[in-house]
Amino acid sequence: MLAAELRLHEVRVLVLEKETEPVSFARIVGLHIRSIELMAMRGLLERVLEHGRQRPAAGFYAAIDKPAPQGLDSAYAYLLGIPQPVLVDLLEEHAIALGAQVRRGAAVAELEQDDDGVTVELADGHQLRTRYLVGCDGGRSTVRKLLGVGFPGEPSRTETLMGEMEVGVPPEEIAAKMAASRETDKRWNLRPTGGGRYSVIVPAAGVSDRAQPPTIEDFQQQLRAVAGTDFGVRSPRWLSRFGDATRLADRYRVGRVLLAGDAAHIHPPIGGQGLNLGVQDAVNLGWKLAAQIRGWAPETLLDTYQAERHPVAEDVLDNTRAQMELLSTGPGPRAVRRLLTELMDFDDVNRYLIEKITAIGIRYDFGAGPDLLGRRLPDIDVKRGRLYGLLHRGRGLLVDRTERLSAGGRPDRVDYLADPTAALDVPCVLLRPDGHVAWIGDDQRDLDDHLSRWFGEPAH
Repeated sequence: MLAAELRLHEVRVLVLEKETEPVSFARIVGLHIRSIELMAMRGLLERVLEHGRQRPAAGFYAAIDKPAPQGLDSAYAYLLGIPQPVLVDLLEEHAIALGAQVRRGAAVAELEQDDDGVTVELADGHQLRTRYLVGCDGGRSTVRKLLGVGFPGEPSRTETLMGEMEVGVPPEEIAAKMAASRETDKRWNLRPTGGGRYSVIVPAAGVSDRAQPPTIEDFQQQLRAVAGTDFGVRSPRWLSRFGDATRLADRYRVGRVLLAGDAAHIHPPIGGQGLNLGVQDAVNLGWKLAAQIRGWAPETLLDTYQAERHPVAEDVLDNTRAQMELLSTGPGPRAVRRLLTELMDFDDVNRYLIEKITAIGIRYDFGAGPDLLGRRLPDIDVKRGRLYGLLHRGRGLLVDRTERLSAGGRPDRVDYLADPTAALDVPCVLLRPDGHVAWIGDDQRDLDDHLSRWFGEPAH
């Protein structure tokens, strides 16, 4: 995603992929509302929808089963389940079509930076030279470790087994057992994935060496422990384990090297926020890094990446910590869970938690102003169709209902739409490439100040 964002601004990009082949197992991941909106902004949504399955935007928070709030402020108010390899392939095709290069079997071993760029040494001894490097290399990030960036937080206290396999009992028996057992224990789940296979999630017996994959016997043993039966699980397609470690990088940038995605933050997967958080990091960073490389970035623009995304990750870490407590089986957590379940019957509470999980409640601090300032603008109706259709090129956008303002000498950075009929209750808005509102008003001089703040000085 980051490579594609950079290519929208004609930045040369090379993706170094440690693995020689794509992942073969089809773990299902969920795209939340904000990530679906970003796909729409870049013209990717139709392709993604072809391979995904929509379900209501509900039941995310600590697996508390409440309906989706009415009238969520998005044209894409659903969860989209999609096989992870399919999503990766789609994003890779998108990036390559825009001109990115992808090199497989290329593991980073060392890096050294100076005032002009970064020298990267690969595991096979080859060296590369680049102006900037971004570590998108996961929770055990080599780049983060080579930078010496601290990764404080808590180690795993519990582990969960996850896999896809066949079962030996009828679906009715599974449903009945789950309905009875999960009244008191929400930590395990069997969900059909098609073709007679099930996705199986069950607590592990303890914390172990994650380098060692679990066995089918581990699943059988733990299912018997929590459900009283192993459901005849057999013939696994893939097996894995994950912990509840929660960590956040001290810094997202050291000179010319930056971190994004799981390299910058890890947390329990409850609520399905991890992939979404990383995709949103990429869209926040891409245009800013491109502006720096292209030479028009205001002095502090690249620093806003950490200023904006670090607090978002802190909030995700905190809400996953809270959700993990709500899944505990002790009497205290169960009492709190019952109380929160009652509170979520209030629409405002339910809405607040769903907006938090799906990231549509984020408001960046752009200074004093109306509540819309700093928030993402939904995909409103405009005279040329829908708003997000105007953001495919990854540029800023000035939506001018007065028809008398100007983006002033930045045709390569900010597009302009004069539309008195746009579905806004403010005169004009300036959108960043990530769809967040950078300015609201109708005064050209004030607009010029904000254009310079986000998009640099006019071209001469």
